[in-house]
Amino acid sequence: IHLATENEQYLSELSDQAGCFKETRTVEFIFLLSEKWHLDESARYQAVELLERFMIKQVEQICKTSRENVKSREQGQGSSWSSLKDQIYDTFVLRLVSCIQLASKLSLHYNIVNSDTALKFLQSLKYSYTKQELLESELAVLKSLHFQINVSTPLVYVELLLEVLGHNGCLLPSKPLHQMCMQLLDFSYLTRDSIYDTLLKIAIENSTPSKLQVAKFLTVKEDFMLLAVGTISTSVFILNPEHWKQVVEHLNYITGITSQSILEFSYAVLKHVVGSATP
Repeated sequence: IHLATENEQYLSELSDQAGCFKETRTVEFIFLLSEKWHLDESARYQAVELLERFMIKQVEQICKTSRENVKSREQGQGSSWSSLKDQIYDTFVLRLVSCIQLASKLSLHYNIVNSDTALKFLQSLKYSYTKQELLESELAVLKSLHFQINVSTPLVYVELLLEVLGHNGCLLPSKPLHQMCMQLLDFSYLTRDSIYDTLLKIAIENSTPSKLQVAKFLTVKEDFMLLAVGTISTSVFILNPEHWKQVVEHLNYITGITSQSILEFSYAVLKHVVGSATP
C-alpha cells in the first residue's frame, strides 16, 4: 500500500520532461559502469532514477534562470542560452558518475564507489576533475533533490510483489523467476522507448499516435507498478506458461491493474524480446 501510494504521488507530480534522460545510451553507460564497479543490481536502477530526477531539476532551473536573465542579456549581461546549455553538456558525465556514487552508498552491500575510483575512471576519459570538484558534484545532486535520494526503483516493486505472490500461495520457483525478472527489467530499461511505443499503439489501436496521445501516455511510461507487474507477468509466461493465467489474476487482485493491461504490457515486451510481431 505504501509503494502504491508513493507511485501515485510520483505520477501526480510528474514533470512534462520525465523520461528524457533515460535514453538507451545513458542507461547502458550507467549499467556498464555499475557492472565494472561490481555494484548491487539495485544501485544501477537507483543511479538511473537519480540522474533523471536531477537532470530535469537542473534543466528546469537553468530555463528559469535564462528567463529571468532576458533583460540582463538585452543589456549585454548575463549568460546566453547556448552557454547555459554547454554547462549541462560539459558536466553530464561528472553528474552521471556522482549519481552512481550516491546510489552505491544507498546500497546495503559493501561496494561503495569512493573518490579515488571515480577520479581514476574520469581521468581515463581525459577529464581532469579534482576530489573537491567530485565532492561538490555529489553535493550539487543532493541539494538539487533536497536530499531525497532514496527513491523506490521498479526493482523494489518487483521484489515486493514476488513476496506477496509467495505469501498468497502462488508457489513458483523463486530464484529463476527473480533472475528472469532482473533480465527483463534490464531489457525494459534499455529498450524503453520501443516497448512503450508498441504499448501505446496497442492501447489506442492506431499505428500513428497524435502528440496529445503521446503526452497523455507519459504517466503510463513512468508507472513503476505497471512496469513491475508487466515484468513479473512476462517472466512467468517465459518460465512457467501453465501458471501464467493464475499469476495475472493474482497481480490484478493485488494491484488493481487490469488483466488486459498486464497482457498488453507482456505482449509489448515479448514482441521486442523475440523481435517478432507475433510472440
